[in-house]
Amino acid sequence: RKRLEVNIPPGVRDGTKIRLSGQGEPGIGGGPRGDLYLKVRIAPHPVFEVSGDDVIVEAPIMPWEAVSGGKIDVPTLDGRVTLKVPPMSQSGKMLRLRGKGLRKKGVGRGDQYVKLKIVIPAHIDERGRRLFEELSRLYPENPREELFRRVYQ
Repeated sequence: RKRLEVNIPPGVRDGTKIRLSGQGEPGIGGGPRGDLYLKVRIAPHPVFEVSGDDVIVEAPIMPWEAVSGGKIDVPTLDGRVTLKVPPMSQSGKMLRLRGKGLRKKGVGRGDQYVKLKIVIPAHIDERGRRLFEELSRLYPENPREELFRRVYQ
């Protein structure tokens, strides 16, 4: 057994093999040592999901941010950036941040995609509850109708 220090080049992806010349077993009959191959396994990140050269992060937004649009801060591999959310954004909408993904093997970087997730406030007082009830009367749409229409056609 011996300990080796290995430089992992930028742009390495899960499953990549790295060859370490002359670090394998000795050759037959006193021949030169063979090569040692390392297979890279990248642990999942708690926030970012990797998809090729791109990364995906889910960003929670409040209902009024989805309706009115606005600016939100999101994490990237390089730090926090401000992203513009278009008005009338739906949960699941993907917004792209060009060049904020992983380094490519050649030149450049992939993109980061921000997946919007609409969340409701954790605590709503009576006035807030009444406002949401008023909204439900103003917009009595049933977003599940299309789902049932497709299932039971």
